[in-house]
Amino acid sequence: MGYHVIDPNDLEPEPNRPSEMRYVSEAAAMDRMGLRVYRVEPGEEIPLSGLHYHDEQEEAFYVLEGALSVETSDRTYRVEAGQFFVAEPESPHRAHNAADAAGDVRVIGVGAPPLSDGHSYER
Repeated sequence: MGYHVIDPNDLEPEPNRPSEMRYVSEAAAMDRMGLRVYRVEPGEEIPLSGLHYHDEQEEAFYVLEGALSVETSDRTYRVEAGQFFVAEPESPHRAHNAADAAGDVRVIGVGAPPLSDGHSYER
């Protein structure tokens, strides 16, 4: 058995990312699900730049504070605090904080399986 109590504020943000991202899943040695916490300033994106899709990974974003904008191939969704946005495999999306937003967005991101299978999507 294994148990972990992790304060994301104790984790170093990942370098070279378009927004502040802290890997909770790595700190807990999770290997079946990716779990991250983001702080996204106005104009910043969540983790990959641009519209992209995943071959196998299911991805969910839970908004803790602020409003997350998620662009898809059809429209842009506004995801409020207390709501989830879920992207199924092969569904193009770009999660970001609008450039004209009043403040930061705080988000929990979950991806399973934890693969690096993101690909750029061209309209």
